[in-house]
Amino acid sequence: MKIRPLNDRVLVVRVEKDQKTAGGIIIPDTAKEKPQEGKIIAAGPGKMGDDGKRTPLNVKNGDRVLFSKYAGTEIKVDGVEHIFMKEDDILGVLE
Repeated sequence: MKIRPLNDRVLVVRVEKDQKTAGGIIIPDTAKEKPQEGKIIAAGPGKMGDDGKRTPLNVKNGDRVLFSKYAGTEIKVDGVEHIFMKEDDILGVLE
């Protein structure tokens, strides 16, 4: 299934982090927090301004981003969890 986000929305898939701490302790799934890091799968064309012109997004497909803990709406596409969120919910791009 293909999904195309509208306006200033992006589709993000979470990037899983290591399941061990720095000291080598393995963290069980029940104790783990959901990662706040993800990869942009699809991005909309940009926000429509008051003057009728589109402002392009600062992020693009493939960017690794950090986002706020409760950002967006979680959906499942083909059995994989994705998050729809606005560009404003993205805190930064990892380079």
